[in-house]
Formats: sequence, structure tokens, C-alpha cells
Amino acid sequence: MMPHPLSLPGVAARPRRASLALSAGSAALAILGLAPLVLDNPFLLATGALILLNVIGAVSLHLIIRTGHISLAHAGFMGVGAYACALSVLRFDLPPAIGLGIGAAAAGALALLVGPVLLRLTGKYFVLVTFLLGEIIRLVLVEWQSVTGGASGLSNLPPLNAAWTSPLAQYYVALAAAALTVLLCVRLLLSETGRAIDAVREAPQLTECTGVRGLPLKVGVFVLGCALAGVQGGLLAFFMRYIDPSTFGMAESLNLVVMNVVGGMYNVVGPILGAVFLVALPELLRGYVEIQRILFGVALIVVMAAFPAGIAGLAGWFGGRRAQGKTA
Repeated sequence: MMPHPLSLPGVAARPRRASLALSAGSAALAILGLAPLVLDNPFLLATGALILLNVIGAVSLHLIIRTGHISLAHAGFMGVGAYACALSVLRFDLPPAIGLGIGAAAAGALALLVGPVLLRLTGKYFVLVTFLLGEIIRLVLVEWQSVTGGASGLSNLPPLNAAWTSPLAQYYVALAAAALTVLLCVRLLLSETGRAIDAVREAPQLTECTGVRGLPLKVGVFVLGCALAGVQGGLLAFFMRYIDPSTFGMAESLNLVVMNVVGGMYNVVGPILGAVFLVALPELLRGYVEIQRILFGVALIVVMAAFPAGIAGLAGWFGGRRAQGKTA
């Protein structure tokens, strides 16, 4: 008798793990919330806000990866959100908060338009087509000068709120946005829908036989992930007060993928740890300007070679070692 796809290894519900994740998440949120009160340093606050914004992008891409697809167009959707948000404020004088919603909606609408076509592809074909899509989006942002400002970008953007211009305020805004994003993704992945997402990745044909429609599910996750990327783009625009197409190129999409790979591709904690590692490490290496990229590359290779399951896999490794110690 064939197993039900929702009972496949790694797909079944794990209430104890969910409870531990909630406790750990609450503790981490409390620490992050209190840290600025102890480390009142503008540079550290700005770096912390940048890490938290990247957490939004990495976790939103993680949702798409959980369906079995690795997108190289995620930064492009971030750019769509950023430009839609900026233009709605600059051209139509809308409040920044509404502009942020418009940016998320624009990125999600584009994902809804292309998703049903893209998500019929698998493996290297999906990766290559999303690579092309990301480049098309970037070229549109560069060439449509009358709207996007071309390579010069858009400047003189207003802050999200006149009272939220300090590094401390931006840190807390980024923390709130990242926390809500992670909470939403964790809640989704721990639900029946989340188990269906994992089942579609692990056994797509078997899952279809049980009545779970794979393509609509993938499209829905793709739209949600891209809309969250649009939120990251909008927040980045308001924090930096300036955007240009180079911010949303292929390098940024690859960074988001690497964050998931380094942290752990099939654990929601993975992209969070990956974002911290990939954003914080270059900042720590700023004192070695001449060999900064070399040191960063070596550190990245060492981490990926030492932890093939990602940094998040360390917990499972330590758990296995402890279990072996008890049985020895």
C-alpha cells in the first residue's frame, strides 16, 4: 500500500518541533528587541536593519524553494516592488504606507501573471527562465528612463514616516517587518497547506492522486513569496531614500539563494541564519579591504563544505551525536 504523501518523511506534522520553534523564536525576538538598548551604535543598527531586510527576502524565497523551485528572479520582483512603491509616492503623492502596499501588490501581480507559465517548468529549465526574467526586469528598469529614471534611478524619496528616520527607528521597523514575515511563513509551513507544499516537492505525482492540485498551490506560494520580496524592496527604498536598477540585479538574487543554501534549504531557520552570515561577514571583514572578497569567499567555501545541510543542520548533527553518546 502506497503511503499518503502528507505522511512522507519530513512532511508529517511535528507539534513538539513547532513548540520548540515558537519558544526559540520568542526568545530570539526578545533578544533582538532589547539589543539596541545595549548596543546603541548607529553602524551596528544600520547593519542590523540591513540583515533584517535580507531576512525578509531570504525567507520569502525559502517559500518558493520549498515547492521545489529555485528562482533567480527574486531580486527582480524586489525591484518591481521598490519602484512601484517609490513611483506611487513621488508621482501620485500617496502616503508611504499605502505605497508599500502597492509595491507588494505590484510584485505579487507580476508573479501571478508569469507564475502559471514558469511553474510548469522544473529543474534547470526553471532556473534559466527565471534568470532571463530577472534580467528582463532589470533592463526594463534601466531603459524606461521616463518612468524609472534609467540607470540614475530615483532619488529624494521620503521616509516611511517622518518620525522614523533614525537608525534605531529603522532597525525596529525592519525587525517588525521581518518578524511578521517569518511568523507568516512559519504558520503557513506548519499548517496543512505547508505539509501539502512539502508533499508536492517530495512526491508531486502521488500528491496529485490525493486531490492536491500542485500547480495552483505552487502559483499561490510563488505570488506570496514575490509579494513579500516587494515589501523588502519598498522598505529598502524608504530606508535608503534612493534606488537604482543595480540594486536589484542578478548578484542580489544569487545572494538570496546562497543565504538559503548556507543556512539550510529545507528549514525555515536556514535563510535567517544565512542572511545573518552573508550580510554580517563582509562588514566584519571591512578592515581587510584588499583581501576582503578573498576572505569572504574562503569562509563561504569552508562553511558550505563543513555543513552540507546548512548551518541549521548543526542542530540535527548535535542531536545525532548526543543520541549516539547515550546509546554507546
